[in-house]
Amino acid sequence: MDNNELNVQLEKYRRGNEEAFRIIYEQLKTPVYTIIYRVLYDQAMAEDVMQEVFLKISQTPPPSKVKKSRAWIFQVSRNLAIDYKRKIKETEYLSEETESPPFSLEKSVSTRVDIESALKELNENEREIVTLHLNAELKFKDIARIMDEPLGTVLWRYRKAITEMQKVLSGGAQ
Repeated sequence: MDNNELNVQLEKYRRGNEEAFRIIYEQLKTPVYTIIYRVLYDQAMAEDVMQEVFLKISQTPPPSKVKKSRAWIFQVSRNLAIDYKRKIKETEYLSEETESPPFSLEKSVSTRVDIESALKELNENEREIVTLHLNAELKFKDIARIMDEPLGTVLWRYRKAITEMQKVLSGGAQ
């Protein structure tokens, strides 16, 4: 769903068409979930945050003046995931638990496991850039705006991340 389609559906939803929101959800649930999951690396938490994102969108859709509604939705997704992660870290710190959160992947496709492993080797910023570009299909200038980074930095980090992932996926021989 591109920005124009999304804006049409959002406008229908603002006018009371509930079906429009269902269409938005069906079209954006996978990239929204992926963005959140790549921040949290926990399936249950990612699903919870995804519900929060769509609840927020349903209660307060992006203002009509927002031209890039997809980027706005993905930014909300990223921000809520980061907030959730901070809350978890604070809770873990306060309770002095050193256990890492459970890690779960779709085990049915080995390629996904390999890619997920390669993504874990990246630092958080690189992983977010790759996810926003490949899964959310955002342009680099939108990613730069969301992450509040210069465009050149985002492009450099993306190239560096892809190179690192290729090394990991090829067994380190590159």
